Amino acid sequence: MISRRLVPALLLLSLPMFAQRQRERPVETPEAAAEKPAAKGPEAKAPAKPETTPEGLPADKSVAQTVTVNGKTLHYTATVGTIHLKDAMGKPTGDVMYTSYVVDKEKGEADRPVLFAVNGGPGASSVYLNLGAVGPKHIAFANEGDSASDPATLTDNPGTWLDFADEVFIDPIGTGFSKSLVDDAETRKLFYAPTPDVEYLSLVIYKWLVKNDRLLDKKYLMGESYGGYRVPRMTHYLQSQIGVAMNGVVLVSPYLNPSFGDGNLSPVPWMITLPSITAAHLEAEGKLTDAAMQQVIGYTEGEYATALIKGPEDKAATDAMISKVTEMTGLDPMFVRYSGGRLETGAYLREVHREKGEIGSVYDSNVTLPDPFPYAAQRESSDPILESIVAPTTTAMVNFITNTVGWKTEARYYALSYVVGREWDRQGPALREGAVSDLREAVAADPKLNVLIVHGWNDLSCPFMGSLLTQNELPAKLASQVSVHEFPGGHMFYTRAGNEAGLHSLAETLVKTH
Repeated sequence: MISRRLVPALLLLSLPMFAQRQRERPVETPEAAAEKPAAKGPEAKAPAKPETTPEGLPADKSVAQTVTVNGKTLHYTATVGTIHLKDAMGKPTGDVMYTSYVVDKEKGEADRPVLFAVNGGPGASSVYLNLGAVGPKHIAFANEGDSASDPATLTDNPGTWLDFADEVFIDPIGTGFSKSLVDDAETRKLFYAPTPDVEYLSLVIYKWLVKNDRLLDKKYLMGESYGGYRVPRMTHYLQSQIGVAMNGVVLVSPYLNPSFGDGNLSPVPWMITLPSITAAHLEAEGKLTDAAMQQVIGYTEGEYATALIKGPEDKAATDAMISKVTEMTGLDPMFVRYSGGRLETGAYLREVHREKGEIGSVYDSNVTLPDPFPYAAQRESSDPILESIVAPTTTAMVNFITNTVGWKTEARYYALSYVVGREWDRQGPALREGAVSDLREAVAADPKLNVLIVHGWNDLSCPFMGSLLTQNELPAKLASQVSVHEFPGGHMFYTRAGNEAGLHSLAETLVKTH
């Protein structure tokens, strides 16, 4: 695990964005979320009545739970609830469902911090961070050998962050059970565009804090993938517009800046992908270490970039670069030569396991499935990880919500909504500009705000190298507030058992010292 201080930028795909490029599946409009009637006191005291909201959906529901972390049993209340959204005229526009875990506080105990978490996509619910990363319960998914039909049985999560912070997982509109209450055109305007998305999700956090009397507690915000684009903008918006300051931010495999430049003119796109491809090969060879990756990074920033800039007219430099890239990646020499040492992600994922008849995942190319269309001119199958994670996460989360907590609904749950991903507005300037500016402004405005950024070495959807290439651009006065760390694994590196302790330690240090 390597640590650096920098502001990240130049990052790649978010979760469903890649899936969209594969076969699109028809998905029904998301259904169901519930609004809790106004009530005083902490959310753990869920009202016995009414049992439904005016829309006929479940009211907030809570249940007592326990989890054992490092030999200590934590008693907490799990709540499934909703935040109701309205327009300026008071008309209901949407219901946002959340799942919260609040540790029972003993008399005289200090107030606990609260962590808010959102995933990405856009179109992903928060189930992945919840049941895969930092929630009190988890299931296995997203690693080689995991199957869509594996038992979706929840067990205690030894890497949960509940031992040092209460947790609130938010499902954006169109994901989970969260639901728009307006027509399709208005839904796209209010919820399926980058800036409105940031604004209503920030409002959800504010409403939850007020609803649960937590405004004065320390507050942290966590986002994964496209959530890594949302969270810096939400942090700045909350800080400067709504008037709620975060104490810390955690970005997991973040998608911060969609602009990489033209790969025909700039070396940057190829510099971003090469280290992650090399990391996957080193891992397959049992040689992935921090020291090895330091050498990879050094070569990428030096000789590799220089050779790309010189171009094919410098035959000696080009030949040396192609030979080195072949050695680093373990790919077929002719494939590397015909690619000019410029390894396009889609072509690589099809090539790397071709001899075994398998396809690699953009989220971790060492996670594979058999290629169902091996003789097609282009790849026709969906991503291996996306194919295998929806079933177990959906089954586990719906059973927890409806059975364990007792928040009864027959509505469909969307762990991953292709409709949201398809309808999302990617044409406006906000997304093209990315979230780096908001991150810098938020950090500059608050010298006590600290940002923790974590990546998996093998991730090709949001490669870690995008962060490293902006290291020299960070103003010196902000450097100490932002740190980057890398782990073995891919986009969802947190699902690997070997990473949970390191990730937990980094986050606990952030919360307890800032």
